[in-house]
Amino acid sequence: MQASPSIETVEQYCKQYPLPIRKRLVSLRKLVKELAPEATEKISYRMPYYALNGRLVYFAAHTHHIGLYPMPSAIKKFQSKLQPYVYAAGSIQFPHTTPFPLELISAIIAFRVKENREKAIQKPVKKARAVR
Repeated sequence: MQASPSIETVEQYCKQYPLPIRKRLVSLRKLVKELAPEATEKISYRMPYYALNGRLVYFAAHTHHIGLYPMPSAIKKFQSKLQPYVYAAGSIQFPHTTPFPLELISAIIAFRVKENREKAIQKPVKKARAVR
C-alpha cells in the first residue's frame, strides 16, 4: 500500500485509504496539529511530513500497519514502551490489528516538539560578515 504519486496534500493522502486506516491516519494528523500547530505540513517521500525547526515526524500507511518515523532520538527515549511493536532506529510499526496507542504516539510527538524547539534555541545565530 503506497500513496499515489499525484497526492499533494496530507488530506488527499488520508482520503485514499479505506475507512479503518483513514481513521488512524486522521487521528495521527490531528495529534500532530494539536501538539505542533505551527509545524509545516506537506508530502515528502510520498508520505505526510511535518517540519518544526527541522524534521519533526513522518507517518505512512502500509498494508499491515501504520508507520511512524519520529527520528532515532525518540525511538531511544521510548524504547521501553515500544516492546509490543516492531521498531528500528527511526521507525515504529503500529499494526492495523491492534488498538492504536494514541497516548504513546502523543508522548512521542510531544517529545519531538520539545526536542526540536530546544535545538532551535541552542542553535547559534550566524552573524553576517562585514564587507570590506
